[in-house]
This record gives sequence, structure tokens and C-alpha cells, in this order.
Amino acid sequence: MIAPLAERLRPSDLKDYIGQGHLVGEGMPLRHQIESGVLPSLILWGPPGTGKTTLAQIIAENANRPFYKLSAINSGVKEVRAVIEKAKQQGGLFTGKQPLLFIDEIHRFSKSQQDSLLEAVEKGWITLVGATTENPSFEVISALLSRCQVYVLNPLGKKELESLLQNAVKNDVHLKKREIVIKESEELIRLSGGDARKLLNAFELLINTTPDENQAIVITNKLVSEHVQNRSIRYDKTGEQHYDIVSAFIKSIRGSDPNAAVYYLARMLEGGEDVKFIARRLIISASEDIGNANPTALVVANNTFQAVSVVGPPESRIILSQCTIYLACSVKSNASYKAINKAQNVVRETGDLEIPLHIRNAPTALMKELGYGEQYKYAHDYEFNFVPQEYLPSEISGTKFFEPGNNQREQAQYQQLKKLWKDKYGY
Repeated sequence: MIAPLAERLRPSDLKDYIGQGHLVGEGMPLRHQIESGVLPSLILWGPPGTGKTTLAQIIAENANRPFYKLSAINSGVKEVRAVIEKAKQQGGLFTGKQPLLFIDEIHRFSKSQQDSLLEAVEKGWITLVGATTENPSFEVISALLSRCQVYVLNPLGKKELESLLQNAVKNDVHLKKREIVIKESEELIRLSGGDARKLLNAFELLINTTPDENQAIVITNKLVSEHVQNRSIRYDKTGEQHYDIVSAFIKSIRGSDPNAAVYYLARMLEGGEDVKFIARRLIISASEDIGNANPTALVVANNTFQAVSVVGPPESRIILSQCTIYLACSVKSNASYKAINKAQNVVRETGDLEIPLHIRNAPTALMKELGYGEQYKYAHDYEFNFVPQEYLPSEISGTKFFEPGNNQREQAQYQQLKKLWKDKYGY
């Protein structure tokens, strides 16, 4: 049985390793550690197909150490402990060169499984090399993370992917027997999404569409479109992609860029995100980033949530797009957001201050005797429905929490407050 092209081309030495120049290029820190053989426990974090497993194997080969490999998908505490026990026995034979334990998809390990690694890493029985596609800050326990160096691997760029294709044609034992012409590679590279494995699998699929070894194969964008399915969108609704894209979505709305906002909306929709989740984020943005500069924004966002709850996908995408663009184009203010933040900070700092007696509720005779509600001035009994009186606890009297934004609506509020309160709050 012939191994897949990606496996056949897996390099065993750094000189053949393509990509991640910021880590393993000449003079880079990880390359120096690999070549010197002095390695810390480390975690390789990056998208699929960026060379994490290959790099781990190269590290083991260069270090000349016993190498153990586990997959978090089918290994548990029992398997981890068995490997650690073997490593402890072999460690004495390799002074200063502890056995390497490579754990693929370490983010899939539970807390107890990760806990089982701590003592071995701490005491140097093993050098751990973990690989993960998820942000280790979220998926690796802090005790283990603090004992490891994290290295970030990036998706491969166009030049690197093209080098992989040329390398496959030139060096693969099976492909170099064929006449292969890469006339166009743009579509193939686009579909790969920076994933070397996906690129080589798709390339091999194209080669296999012409089983006659005597027939030339010309790779074109049209051929790729006809034979390779469109790549799935990389979007993990529980992982870092989820948080990154949602963050970019909200920040694009806040930054008044409807083009970027609707792009990230499309990313979420194509990734299968719950439309109600998106609508809830729009409601928050309408209040946090727009607020009283345009109170209608909150009404639109709330109605959007109601609408997508009734309509559902795929038509709900139109409603979400309309709301997204409306919010992005709206005048902005975070005055309400800042006001509640400041007020909560003051509450935390000052505790439960006494509420002025005159604005307390007095539902009983005793409370009235104690002065609750006494001397309260009912605003509607006065001209313009306003009368100056103290509403804040005496300790924080005159504290200004609300600072109107520089927009038409809130500047009107500013003028009204200044007229009513004179110099009390510094308006």
C-alpha cells in the first residue's frame, strides 16, 4: 500500500523543512536549541498542516534521544504513565538527554490527563513536545503551560506552498516518473488555506484523475475547480478562531467599517455560527459602541434578534447583514459603557454608602418617623420638571460618571445637563 503524498514527502532534516523561518531559520532560537540538543519542554501551536508533527520528529532525530509518540485522541492517563515509566528507566542511559514525548493534539487531553504529565516534566524525566491547533492559553492547564516554551507556527505562504509542489514533482519516487506540468497553481494554493497536507492531498487527487502513467498532466485552475471540492472554512465555534473572528467583527463595527464587518459576518456564517449568537453580539455593540448617540441602533439590533429567531438560516444572513451595516455606519459613542464602568468601580471602592434620607422609600410609619423621604422634592411639581437636589451619597456628591460624547444627540444632552445642574457636575 502506497503512503499518501504528504507522508512520503515528510522531511527528516531541517534543511528540507519548508516554512516557519521565524522559528527554524538560520540563527533563530528554536533552530539553535535543536542543533545544540539542549531543548526545553515545548508546545507547538499552529493551524493544521503547518509542520508541527514533522518538526517534532526532526527534533527527536537531531537530539538522538528515545522518542515516544502519543495521540490525545486515543491515549489516556494509563498510556501516559506507561510511557513516563519507560522514560524514567531510559533516562539514566541518556544523561542530560531525557527521552522525548510527543503528544499530538494535546488540547484534547483532559485536566487529569495533563496533570499526569506535570511531575515528569518538572523532574526532567521527559522533554515534552506537544502539538495543538488551539490556543494553549485556553486549552492547556496553567501549571503545565508554565513549564513549557510555546512556539507559534504560521500557515504556509504562497512561495512555500509552491516550493512544496515543485518538490513533490521533482523528488517523490512516484511522481517523478510522470510528466507533470504545473501551468497554474493559484486555485490549488487558495483551496489549501496555508495547509501543506491539504495542498499535497489535493495535488495527489489531481494526479490520480489521470491514471495512465504515460499521459502528461497539466495542472490548471480549471482542473482544480472541476476535481477538488471547495475548502471548508476553518472556524471552530469553541476555539480561538471563534473568539478571533467575533472580536474582529465587533471591532470593525466599532471602527465604522461596514466592509470589514460584513466580511467577518460572512466568515462566521460560512463557519456555521449560530445566528442568534451573532444577533446577541450586535445588541451588545449597539449599546456599548453607539448608545445614546443613536438610540435607534439598539432597537434595530433587538429587532434583528427577534427576526432571526423567527426566520432562521439561510435568509437570516440578510437581516444580520442589514443590521451589521447599519451599526457600522452609525455615529458612535461609548459614553454609557464608560459611565457604568466608572460607577461600578466607585461602588467597589466605597462599598455600601448611605443613601440620602430624602430619596429613600418610606412605606411604614416608623420609616417616616426616621425621616425617610422627608424633604424630598417631586421634580414634576417644579418648572421644567426639575429642581436641584442631592441624589448621590454625601461621600461622592458631585461625582460625574456620564461624560457625553462628541455627537449631535449627546451634545444636546450635555447642554441640557449644563443648564440644569450649572457647575455641580462640571458640565
